[in-house]
Amino acid sequence: MSEENKNLVRRWFEEVWNKRRISAIAEMYHPAGHSHGFPEPDSVLTGPEEFAAICKNFHETFGDIHITVDELIAEGDRVAVRWTATMTHTGNGLGFPATSQQVKLPGSSFLICGNGMILEGWNQMDFTRVQMQLKESAPRQ
Repeated sequence: MSEENKNLVRRWFEEVWNKRRISAIAEMYHPAGHSHGFPEPDSVLTGPEEFAAICKNFHETFGDIHITVDELIAEGDRVAVRWTATMTHTGNGLGFPATSQQVKLPGSSFLICGNGMILEGWNQMDFTRVQMQLKESAPRQ
């Protein structure tokens, strides 16, 4: 089971994030699934629709987002992944104009998987720092 779950998580990052295939979310994210800590530390997204809306905004804000899986460990239904997102701020989805600045966002996710789907996930990243960094370099209006 651990190897299947590792493959699911690899596929998640490749399909949803790197290939920008929003429809893959419903294929891999349980209808009653929960995602904690994305995009903000206190956020809880429930179900594929809520996750897809945030993901779509991210794709529009960071047109070239690419996530590299740096490390992946699985035991039973649990998967831990350390990842790095590299992305360029090309859209206005953060509430201020695009800066065209490239940023790196390291993070980690701890997931529970079952029946070929992600059931629950806890995400840690310092997206607030990235937002502040981008806002400081945003064009003044």
